Amino acid sequence: MAIPTIGLEIHAELNTKSKMFCGCKNDALETKPNTNVCPICLAHPGTMPTMNRAAVESVIKLGYAVGGKINEKSHFDRKSYFYPDLPKGYQISQYDEPLVEGGNLTGIRVKRVHLEEDTASSVHSEDGETLIDYNRSGVPLMELVTEPDIKTSEEAVRFAEELQLILRYLGISDADMERGQMRVEVNISIRNKEEDPWGTKVEIKNLNSFRAVRDSILYEIERQEEMLRRGEPVSQETRGWNDARGKTESQRAKESAHDYRYFPEPDLPPLDLTKWNLETLKNSLPELPEAKRVRFIEIYSLNRLQAENLVADKLLAEYFENAVSELKTYVPISDASLIFNYLTSDLRGLMNTKNVSWENLKIKPGHLARLVALILEGRLQSRTAKDLLVKMFETGEDPEELAEAAGTRVIGSEAELQVIVEEIISKNPKPVEDFKKGKENALQFLVGQGMAKTKGQASPDVLREVFRKFLS
Repeated sequence: MAIPTIGLEIHAELNTKSKMFCGCKNDALETKPNTNVCPICLAHPGTMPTMNRAAVESVIKLGYAVGGKINEKSHFDRKSYFYPDLPKGYQISQYDEPLVEGGNLTGIRVKRVHLEEDTASSVHSEDGETLIDYNRSGVPLMELVTEPDIKTSEEAVRFAEELQLILRYLGISDADMERGQMRVEVNISIRNKEEDPWGTKVEIKNLNSFRAVRDSILYEIERQEEMLRRGEPVSQETRGWNDARGKTESQRAKESAHDYRYFPEPDLPPLDLTKWNLETLKNSLPELPEAKRVRFIEIYSLNRLQAENLVADKLLAEYFENAVSELKTYVPISDASLIFNYLTSDLRGLMNTKNVSWENLKIKPGHLARLVALILEGRLQSRTAKDLLVKMFETGEDPEELAEAAGTRVIGSEAELQVIVEEIISKNPKPVEDFKKGKENALQFLVGQGMAKTKGQASPDVLREVFRKFLS
């Protein structure tokens, strides 16, 4: 069995207001081609770039989030290569002095995090023409490179998923893979034994889903293993993933660093980060996903899977915490499992079915908390609560008011049920006698009569206890 060696290069577009080296609007949702452009991002001769400070700060925040070292001295370089969507014939990037070096995420070492500009995008028409849209040209682009520590497709996907979450929690990138805001590239080689030298590295470019990351790695391992079995050399090359065919396909020979002819960007001054207030940036970091998972498990008595479910969606996690905080004002709780279940199963199910976002959700955290409190207080049955949740979803009304109006409030006090229990006992002497003889089924019959009498508004547990007291 061959041993894979895998490293990742992950690009993410930063959501700054303007582009990296000009004042053009940075708008990932713009659909009209060549709208947010200017002479700088169109690479007109004689134009001069100006650095976007907010983009630099975003990469520094990510560096702190992964435990990396922020380099006090950094600069931009020109990375020269020709491609139709690169109008200057070079890309402004970073090479020997990146903003961040080192770090660790999900047990995988981070080699570097640097900042560059994105290229334009190619649009292929049905008649075979290729058109260029420069809206994306010059958008701030973060690139993170891992050490070749990854051994399996699962480890690679886990790393990429966690990085996406961190980018979103930091608020520096939407990292939507379907829109190309985050792209993963895999470098992979195989060898027969741990002590063997590394095999020939193959790069898989521009993977736009976690499934594509997983499937392309599995395919490429199998492809290279088969080549080695046949005694064929593995070529150092760049390959693309054909999702429809479920295979990688050769694109071009892989370039080396010297092929790009890196040299310092002459139009941008070097960065002296000793003059920046880095401590303020570091202290501005929010609670990160793993810390939030640990806290949710400790404070709310959730298991690891439940905590991961919540933390995977930043807005879901915030809604959950707000709802639990409200719930504690109604009833003392030792764990938050019931509110977790209603939120992640019933409410999320309605949101997905009706295609409703968190921003447009009518049910406020306090109302969900009140609904759960009514259940915990024994004033609302679970089945009724689920029906009320649907009405709340449509109207945003308070659950207690809806329950009262619909006559679905549970009669939970013994005092309210006492008269009803006495009446049922007097009218059912045979079941009463059977219960006194030790027949438990008779008690269930009496409870059923009580539920029918109250039209389902009584708590069956409370009814059962009241009957026991009277018949003892």
